[in-house]
Formats: sequence, C-alpha cells, structure tokens
Amino acid sequence: MNETRAIDRLDTGPRFTDQDAIRLNRMFRGSETEDWLRAVVEGNLVGDIALVSSFGAESAALLHLVSRVDDSIPILFLDTGKHFSETLAYRDELTDLLGLNRIDLYPELSDLEKRDETGLRWSYDPDGCCELRKVRPLEKALARYDASLTGRKAFQSTTRANLPRFEVDTADAQGRMKINPLIDWDADRIASYFEEHDLPRHPLVERGFPSIGCSPCTRQVKPGEDPRAGRWSGWDKVECGIHKPGEEPFL
Repeated sequence: MNETRAIDRLDTGPRFTDQDAIRLNRMFRGSETEDWLRAVVEGNLVGDIALVSSFGAESAALLHLVSRVDDSIPILFLDTGKHFSETLAYRDELTDLLGLNRIDLYPELSDLEKRDETGLRWSYDPDGCCELRKVRPLEKALARYDASLTGRKAFQSTTRANLPRFEVDTADAQGRMKINPLIDWDADRIASYFEEHDLPRHPLVERGFPSIGCSPCTRQVKPGEDPRAGRWSGWDKVECGIHKPGEEPFL
C-alpha cells in the first residue's frame, strides 16, 4: 500500500500581513494605550517584541509605559557615534531609573572603514550615513524579533499624521509588525504623562530641541516650525531610513 508522504517545507513567508494589522487596529479601537499594549504583550499576540528608542525628547513616556507592562522587553538603542553627549547621559539615567533591559547597537567597523573613514559622510550624504549607522545595525538586530515598538506620534510631522497603531514594516520582506503606541498622543498628553510620573526631561529640550537625533544633523527649532524641522535641516530628508515617509498602507 502506497502512502502519500508529507513533504516538509520551510515557511519563508512574512510573519504578518496587512490584514493582521487591520485586525489588530480594529480589535483595540477605542482602548486605552496601556490596556491594549498590556493585552498585546501578555497575550503574545505579535510574538517576540523589542522597543527601538532614540532616548530623545519624549522617549521617557513610552519607556516608562513599556517598563510598567513588562520591564524585560529589550530596548534597542542605536549608538551611532554621533549622538549629543547629553543624549548618552540621558540614556544612562533613564536606564537606571526605569530598570530597562537596554541593548546598545553599533555600526559595523568594517562598513565605517570602507564608506565613512573620515566620519564626515553626514555632511555630504546623510542618507548614506544613516544607512551605515542606523539602518543596517537595526535591521540585523531586529531579525530575531517578530514586532517592534516605536515612539512615533502623529503630531510630530505631516508625514506621520495618518499612521495607525499597528502596521506591517515594509523595510524588508520579513513582514514584521510595527507598533506605534503613542501615535494618537498629542504634546499636552505627553507633557501630562511626564508630570504625573515625575519623569526627567532630555536636557536639550529646554534649549529648543523638540526632536533630537545625531548632533551634526540636528538644530534648534524656531517658533512656529514643525517639531521635526531641526532634523536634517536644508536636506530633502525627513526620516533616517528606519521609517519611510508617508508609510500609510492602511488605517
């Protein structure tokens, strides 16, 4: 008697599809941020999660929120070698204060030696600099996770105005879920959260830096400007490459 033998196949398809993101957005519509985030984490609805944080102007709000839900979640920090010294000090302060499981990521030395030996690539090719110092190290680190948490907020810029809570990361073919817990928080709500939980502010905020990236590519923001106007000022560039402008595949 001949029996049909099952063939083992390696599943190389994406982790998630747009339909999965739509389902999650509908499932938690109207839910309070900490409630739905806790449900996602404790229910293991998106697999292994990491939080990607710049330890920037408003980062403490999301870091505190996530630490309340699960302080074992890895916090990925891209140490580009170009940060303000204030950012590195703030990173260490928040790590100790919140008991964070922080993992520092670094660019490959061989990449820097080949493509940015002088360390000045930011001055003539900011996209290439971000690729070397942010995109590649993060892509490598995220390969082991099914989902990532970001600190993006709709009010920060017009390119983020219509982003949903859940979206599929289009940066590669892995189909990773990208989650934006604070996407519908405005500046007042964030400020209130800082006050309610007595969270320290990034020292550069009071000096006119509402959005803080690497020091060579970040300037102070003038009154009335978009909060991210100080990032890559003078360049036709609004994101580092980790996020794509106008990533709005669904609502």
